[in-house]
Amino acid sequence: MDVTQTTAEGLKREFRVVVPAADLETRLNDRLVRLKDQVRLNGFRPGKVPVGHLRKLYGRAVMAEAIEELVRETNAKIVTDNGFKLAMDPQVKMPEDKTELEGVVEGKSDLSYTVALEVVPAIDLADFKGITLERLVAEVGSDEIQEALKRLADQNRPFTAKPEGAAAETGDRVTISFVGRIGGEPFEGGTGEDIPLTIGSGQFIPGFEDQLIGVKAGETRTVSVTFPENYLAEKLAGKAAEFEVTAKSVEAPGELTLDDDFAKKLGLESLAKLEEAIGERIKADFTAQSRQKLKRQLLDKLDTLHKFEPPPSLVEEEFKAVWETVLTDLKSQNRSFADEGTDEEKAKAEYRDIADRRVRLGLVLAEIGEKNGIKVTDDEISRAIVERARQYPGQEQQVWDFYRKNPGALASVRAPIFEEKVVDYILELATVTDRTVAKDELFKDDEAAAA
Repeated sequence: MDVTQTTAEGLKREFRVVVPAADLETRLNDRLVRLKDQVRLNGFRPGKVPVGHLRKLYGRAVMAEAIEELVRETNAKIVTDNGFKLAMDPQVKMPEDKTELEGVVEGKSDLSYTVALEVVPAIDLADFKGITLERLVAEVGSDEIQEALKRLADQNRPFTAKPEGAAAETGDRVTISFVGRIGGEPFEGGTGEDIPLTIGSGQFIPGFEDQLIGVKAGETRTVSVTFPENYLAEKLAGKAAEFEVTAKSVEAPGELTLDDDFAKKLGLESLAKLEEAIGERIKADFTAQSRQKLKRQLLDKLDTLHKFEPPPSLVEEEFKAVWETVLTDLKSQNRSFADEGTDEEKAKAEYRDIADRRVRLGLVLAEIGEKNGIKVTDDEISRAIVERARQYPGQEQQVWDFYRKNPGALASVRAPIFEEKVVDYILELATVTDRTVAKDELFKDDEAAAA
């Protein structure tokens, strides 16, 4: 066998492989000999079928299998001998001439084909001990706890029926049935029965709830509204509609005392324990936000420290995925690039840069993990799958089976675990200082701050 490199441009490599007909013949005969002990043919005892007869019956199919196996082995050897890390599966180009290909399959001609590879570049990792980061932290104050407690109380506030003939006010709960029409015709999703609606909650589209102020139980009103331009249901976006609304009941919010009894209704033994639980939940939210901002800082540093040409095929694949999401989001919101203050070409350039960054950072994190023996254990993957399965009560076994039977889905579980472990490894080496900030600064959007 003769393997010759014919192209080395950037990250692209191409090899020409020539396999003598004699080598193919040897592989064919070896396979036919093994096949002799496996097939059962009328008129022949097991294991006694002549190889020549097998060749006449199965020669072409067996030769095709032999060629396929040889190509896989040769590709693997090229990768190993050259120390390549592949960005994509090898692209094999077989002879296009039918006569030539027929001669190869019949064992009369040498096999000559090309294999194109795209490789991952060598990555020189930075000294992570030289990275300095600032971690924003916020203390959980009593104000945050009391605000959360008030929201919880509002969600659990009792309502009592107002006297007969009483009009609904802001804050009251009205149970309604309605039929919506556009251009006089009912539309899908425009009908509801016995829907509880707290006036002023913003649960319905703008203008709907305000027109129910003053309604009485048993009264029917026509509510005229216009769906927002960015309404999720594209067919309704921007459309004027009328709803025939009937109020079934009108209820006023009752008083709610925040005491131990309220806490016990929620499963805790006292108000103090409820406040403690709320504080722990808020603290977890603050910690998660702090981690997210710190990780973003770290990725920005890694991006700056590792500039190299990523494999074009990976960038293109990532760009296509990102771009499809962008187009889907715009369509669902009934918006255009002009609405976003840009045009399609500028947006493509921007998202291609994002794809380039994601691919480079992914390769950098993978290199760090490989060089430092960072692994994701089966137990870690199993725990992650269990957590996902818990989000689907009653379907836990189906979720578990789905991930275990789908390598792609399993990889989607492994990837974020691996990334977080690599991030933890780098943070251990980097210099990280804490700075206490207010809640608003911790949760301030970075893009908004930059603007």
